[in-house]
Amino acid sequence: MKPLADKLDGVNEAPFPLKPAEFFYEGGPNAVLLTHGLTGTPNEMRLVARGLNRRGFTVYGVQLAGHCGDMDDLLATRWQDWAASVQTGAERLRQHCDRLFVGGLSMGALLALNLAADRPDLVDGVGVYGATFRYDGWSVPRIARLSGLLPLLKRFNIGRDRVFMEQPPYGIRDERLRAQISTAMQSGDSSIAGLPGNPWHSLAELYLLAKRVRGQLAQVSAPCLVAHASDDDIASVDNAEVVLRSVSGPTELLLLDNSYHMITIDREHRLLIDRSATFFDRIADTPRA
Repeated sequence: MKPLADKLDGVNEAPFPLKPAEFFYEGGPNAVLLTHGLTGTPNEMRLVARGLNRRGFTVYGVQLAGHCGDMDDLLATRWQDWAASVQTGAERLRQHCDRLFVGGLSMGALLALNLAADRPDLVDGVGVYGATFRYDGWSVPRIARLSGLLPLLKRFNIGRDRVFMEQPPYGIRDERLRAQISTAMQSGDSSIAGLPGNPWHSLAELYLLAKRVRGQLAQVSAPCLVAHASDDDIASVDNAEVVLRSVSGPTELLLLDNSYHMITIDREHRLLIDRSATFFDRIADTPRA
């Protein structure tokens, strides 16, 4: 597997300005906007992007506001800023495609659902990859599972400098890839593999976003491919169930049995690519209502 830092392989010039960590793969008339997770980078979506591009899609990997810098950069942003990054990316890409699909990993999946609820005119289908409404996986320390209290702490400016550090296995079942990611996170260059921990106040914003998205899932009428690791170490399958039982549009479930949370780069990323491409192609071949 090529290093995740191999950023320029096959990247095309985009028809709009790109942030330093973003990528654009030119393909056919149907496009996919891919969104990374909290403290992550567009690189965690790059393998899926390449695979979808080989299947004929134009793909844009967006960089969320405040990400790919330091902790202060992230803490200066709120969930509304992250959602604005996704909406701006979708509006830009929509001008250059016939059908637009949005896919996201972890928090990125919530942002994709948020866009589908707020702007159904933009979104033809959603790839919900490892949706994370709660950190309730088996590797999450018990104290971190109480992070639903963090919005209250943030309101009183308590714990701004506190961080939940990432713990092995870092959402990755493949041991060789896990070692590579761990080294990258400790390198000090957050544009490669993201920050090594989650600031309390940023997690508070994630929980505010999760609360909002839960409340508007019934407004998601676009078809959703809900993909989740059956043994997810970060976010249990209960998170996927929230989506399956709440959205109003048609759903399809893909359970991955040989991956952990980071399903876009773990052992079954090729299966995820294949099912996503097939799902999006099927929608694209169906006339709009």
